[in-house]
Amino acid sequence: MTVKTENQLFSNRVHQVPQSFIREILKVAANPNIVSFAGGLPNPSLFPLNEMEECTLAVFKKRGREVLQYSETEGYYPLREFIAARYQQKFGLNVLPEQILITSGSQQALDLLGKVFLDAGDNVLLERPTYLGALQCFSVFQPRFQEVSLYRDGIDTEEFEEKMFDNCPKLFYCIPNFQNPTGLQYSLEKRKRIAEIALNYPTYIIEDDPYGDISFTGSHLSPIYSHLPEQTILLGSFSKTVAPGLRIGWMVANPEIIKKATIMKQASDLHSNNLSQHTLHEYLTNYNLDDHISKIINAYKFQRNVMMSCLEEYFPEDISYTRPNGGMFTWLSLPESITARKFLEKAMEENVIFVPGDAFYAGQPDTQTLRLNFSNVDEAVMRQALRKLGTVLENTRW
Repeated sequence: MTVKTENQLFSNRVHQVPQSFIREILKVAANPNIVSFAGGLPNPSLFPLNEMEECTLAVFKKRGREVLQYSETEGYYPLREFIAARYQQKFGLNVLPEQILITSGSQQALDLLGKVFLDAGDNVLLERPTYLGALQCFSVFQPRFQEVSLYRDGIDTEEFEEKMFDNCPKLFYCIPNFQNPTGLQYSLEKRKRIAEIALNYPTYIIEDDPYGDISFTGSHLSPIYSHLPEQTILLGSFSKTVAPGLRIGWMVANPEIIKKATIMKQASDLHSNNLSQHTLHEYLTNYNLDDHISKIINAYKFQRNVMMSCLEEYFPEDISYTRPNGGMFTWLSLPESITARKFLEKAMEENVIFVPGDAFYAGQPDTQTLRLNFSNVDEAVMRQALRKLGTVLENTRW
């Protein structure tokens, strides 16, 4: 009998999933001497710490045994009611609580949708560049990735129509609001046009929206879901607006998709954290979420402005970058003579890290791009670190 080695015992799919560059580089960020623009981390100084402590105690006093017990897979019904009511209030969407599945962060929603829809070799259409967590998640199911170019007002809709016609993908994944990694936002016209095109194909749109509430202009564009609810799956999360450690996200979809995703979730983890759901709902019903989000907006807008002024003052003129109107990121493009990986090597010598852009591409990567996070670095530290990066760009012979 031939004894298989450990490597031969692993499944084929485990070799297909790329390692998360961000998770790896954040290990470096644990060093207190490192200034990190790498993670997509909310600023912990804005977490509603005292309020959440109060709400946790209240939940234990009111229904402690209930929250420590197993619960329904779909999620805590009053929390789903809150989410549904918020969509009605903000966008006039008639979403029923039964159309909402609570997930362990929106990342789990991506995993569940991969299980529901994808077989090996199926086509999945993505923005170029796209969220690397989605790339990692969908790679488990061994699809064929296609990409569509992303511009300042959204994807190239003519190219989108061509890719839809040529490939008829099962899924189109997008982040229309303050996209990760670029910080860009789709225009209303682009959202409507995407819905018009997708209507002609058996494709589901996965509309990921973790950043939509963090709008620096105060405007909130209607989601693609509002223009094509039958074919759009809308994802949301409390990670960026309350706290990521709660691991509470959700998906909104038609009842058949919710039913299938619920079955997949039962097989995965039975249900999301029951205590987190009850505590979060207690917080949402006793405090004004929009008042809290306004604090986040004010803080992140200020930090965005600091980063923009530093990039303008310290970086060479041939460096281009996005000017996001919300969210947590800006996206830089370097001259052809400089790769982001080489830049990172030099930056690490100055105890500064960021994420090279090549990690965000499904196909041929653009090695001259990189992502900077502005939400989790204080003003003085940010100014000093960006001045160092600008000096590296000015003085290094590439």
